[in-house]
Amino acid sequence: MKADLHSYLKGGRESLLWKLDGLGEYDIRRPLTPTATNLLGLVKHATAMETLYFGVVFGRPFEQLPYVGDGAETNADMWASADETREEIVALYRRAIAHADTTIEALALDEVGRVPWWGDTAVTLHHVLVHVIAETQRHAGHADIVRELIDGAAGLLPSNDNLPPVGESWWLDHHRRVEQAALDASRRSS
Repeated sequence: MKADLHSYLKGGRESLLWKLDGLGEYDIRRPLTPTATNLLGLVKHATAMETLYFGVVFGRPFEQLPYVGDGAETNADMWASADETREEIVALYRRAIAHADTTIEALALDEVGRVPWWGDTAVTLHHVLVHVIAETQRHAGHADIVRELIDGAAGLLPSNDNLPPVGESWWLDHHRRVEQAALDASRRSS
């Protein structure tokens, strides 16, 4: 079971990082939602999640991240300043992943840790793995949408886009059809 859970976590990580491929500095950083969601910020946030849940919770601390904890700017883990490079953020995420993987491999699923930011709640590695999988996949989904808004690129993983094998004209027609259905439903409800 642990190997299966770990596999889902690895898939989410891979998908999240893949969304950065082929984009310039502006596109990986620019905010595309009212809450400023951006691709590099999602990776930075995932780094914090991995270090906290697989580090602090199980007494296996990772290096202190300047954008997490007491004194950190609100939401600093969700965006990258101009001074933070893509390479540094991705390298830090990879180190956080390696640290998390070591914890996952070393501990049994029933190993107990404590989550200080949940009122010092006792949790098992199983619980934390499920939580971090859900969060990572959720943020990978955010990244899917943000990337599609940037350049139209879509898909699950580099090796499996999980999309129907249709051309651009089909997608344009599909978009128009979905838009028309929304308009028709809106008119009917008025």
